Amino acid sequence: MNLRNPLKGYDHGDVLHFVEANTRKRKMEKAAQESAVKKINEQITRNSKKRMDSVEMESRMGAQVRAKYEEVDDLRRQETSRQHRILKAKEDFAAAEKQLADLPAYNLPKEELENLGCQILELEMNANQIKLQRTEKGNFLNQKKMSLKRCLDRLKEMNNESTKLLQALKNSGADKIFEAYDWLQENRRELKKEVYGPVILEVKVPNGVHATYLENHVPNYIWKSFVTQDPSDRDFLVHNLKKYDVPVLNYVGERSVNRSQFEMTREMMELGISSRLDQIFSSPHAVKDVLISQAALDHSYIGDHETDKRADEVSSLGISDLWTPESHYRWSISRYGGHVSAIMEPVRSSRLFMQSVDAADVESLRCQKVEIESDITNIEESVKTLQAEQRQLEDEAAKLHRQREEIIRKVNLEKKKRREMENCIDQRRRKLESLSKEEDIESNVRKLVDQAFQLDEKRFGLANEIKEFLVEAIVLKLSLAEKQMTYIELDAKIREMEVDVKKHEKFAIQAAQHYENCKEETEQLRKDLLAAKQFAESIAIITPDLAKKFNDMPATVEELETAIQDGISEANSILFLNQNILQEYESRQQKISSIATKLEADEAALRSCVSEINVVRDQWLPTLQNLVGKINETFSRNFQEMAVAGEVCLDEHDVDYDKYGILIKVKFRQTGQLQVLSAHHQSGGERSVSTILYLVSLQDITNCPFRVVDEINQGMDPINERKMFQQLVRAASLHNTPQCFLLTPKLLPDLEYSDACSILNIMNGPWIEKPSEVWSGGECWRNVSGLV
Repeated sequence: MNLRNPLKGYDHGDVLHFVEANTRKRKMEKAAQESAVKKINEQITRNSKKRMDSVEMESRMGAQVRAKYEEVDDLRRQETSRQHRILKAKEDFAAAEKQLADLPAYNLPKEELENLGCQILELEMNANQIKLQRTEKGNFLNQKKMSLKRCLDRLKEMNNESTKLLQALKNSGADKIFEAYDWLQENRRELKKEVYGPVILEVKVPNGVHATYLENHVPNYIWKSFVTQDPSDRDFLVHNLKKYDVPVLNYVGERSVNRSQFEMTREMMELGISSRLDQIFSSPHAVKDVLISQAALDHSYIGDHETDKRADEVSSLGISDLWTPESHYRWSISRYGGHVSAIMEPVRSSRLFMQSVDAADVESLRCQKVEIESDITNIEESVKTLQAEQRQLEDEAAKLHRQREEIIRKVNLEKKKRREMENCIDQRRRKLESLSKEEDIESNVRKLVDQAFQLDEKRFGLANEIKEFLVEAIVLKLSLAEKQMTYIELDAKIREMEVDVKKHEKFAIQAAQHYENCKEETEQLRKDLLAAKQFAESIAIITPDLAKKFNDMPATVEELETAIQDGISEANSILFLNQNILQEYESRQQKISSIATKLEADEAALRSCVSEINVVRDQWLPTLQNLVGKINETFSRNFQEMAVAGEVCLDEHDVDYDKYGILIKVKFRQTGQLQVLSAHHQSGGERSVSTILYLVSLQDITNCPFRVVDEINQGMDPINERKMFQQLVRAASLHNTPQCFLLTPKLLPDLEYSDACSILNIMNGPWIEKPSEVWSGGECWRNVSGLV
């Protein structure tokens, strides 16, 4: 069908409307046909379903009919076998009754069971008594083993050198020296610095004779004293060790600055002087300094037998105190007459360094140990004997249990056998009664034949319904084919119309575009004409004479351009000093106009940018100031805990945003002023403290997964380092803050950690030995891994 010929002579708008209306009409017809096709399909589906239901029902009824006839055959076969089964059931029933009558009676041996029960009870009571005795022996054995352990520990303590020295102090009058020593070991972690004591445990004297000199020279109270290195530790020990009656001495390091050094002269060697008391022992520096300052060990010298013989010559060497194997000499100069007096005392034997533990006590403990070991051996033997007796009684009781269980098993077996025979007789009786009560077979056969006939009648009715459904399905198929052909024809026509509509729409769009272009061109020409008119009026006002001259001018554009060229040629023919003055004037006019236009555009762009910057600044700057204020608040609070004062402020520079920054001002002394953090005003440690406090202030503000701080504590003194660490732990342990890693080669002892802190020791632990051996040669990774 050609739709273009009837529309010839019409404009494209009318043609487009006509084609669209015809297309909509065809689409409505197509929709109606589609609806009719769907309705017929639904009818066909319903017909097919009903037909399939009827076929299925007929097939099911046919199966029922065949089953009925098969049941008839089965009933006729079962009647023959039923008589045989009744006869067989009667025979089985009679045999079971005879077998039950022949079964012998079994009497329960009650007397034998009672005797076994009494014997078992007696054996169990004896076993329980032995078990109780064994438990008592075991408890007594444990007590003896504990006593043996205490005895061994006591012997070990008496053989220990430190224990010997403490025992010697105790024997010399320090009754609670063991308690004081144990208290110090338990409370060392509460002390700020190392504490030594008792002093006798810290002093090591290689020579026994020298030990005797040292013990006699040093006052006895010093040997049981404790030495501290911090005044607060001294006060703490004085308060807590007062009940143990032991002295506490505090070490001050400046005392040893002016002490004289030991120098051996030729005269001393000739007299046999070999050393000085401060040179004969080793001990911690603090202990040694206390001994020297308290007992003047640096003024007491040691000689031999030769020195003892020539003791009168010693005072001339300026020596005021001398020890020899036999005597102790002391010289003093009178304050009034200046004469020298000497005192000689015999050397007492050592009571502390050379005193051993009391042999009687050791022998007593050893005897006690042997006695306890003998008791333990006897108790263990008796426990083994009781265990064997208990096991024997338990075995006899178990044997009697098995006998009683065997008798009970036999009784239960006889009862079970008789019960099974009775159940068998009862089952056979019920089976015989069931076979006798079965219905007549012929009546059952007639019932099944009647049921099969009724089913055949229903199958005939279903066959008629299936025939009607088939006829209806054929009619619907024919109608469906007719509707589908009409639908296909309409669909083809609609596609052809849609192609024509698209062609007309494309042409209409092109025409509309051409119209818009012409319209825009006309408007542009009008604007150019108006601008030319305004430009002309700006040069010269149109007077009647000028209007008359315009009327005399050519009427076309081509003639006007020719006249303009003639005028330019006449102007160029005038004699000027510069022949190109007119072209230069016009060129400069154009440049001035272009620059003015660009200047206006740049000023407008500048105003726009300034406005945008102000908008962004009004949003950004208050937020930044608020954030810096929060940082300053946290920084000031944390800084007051560690130093004097500090603040963080924003360094603003009006519109020079690249110069904006953060100023950190700190003050570490009360008399000073807040100074900006720099290398010119603060030391390295002060800058480290300020930096870590600034980072801690950022902890709960910054949004990052973790923060790493590398060796920030290396330039700090211990006090600031400890305070810094507490601040860092507290900030890093807060909820919803980034994870913080502190990398450092060392940390102060006794730092406080929260539950959220973990300490990771790199290249450390029980597995470090093998890696250290591999890397001990200082080789590179390729050599170690075998790549070279």
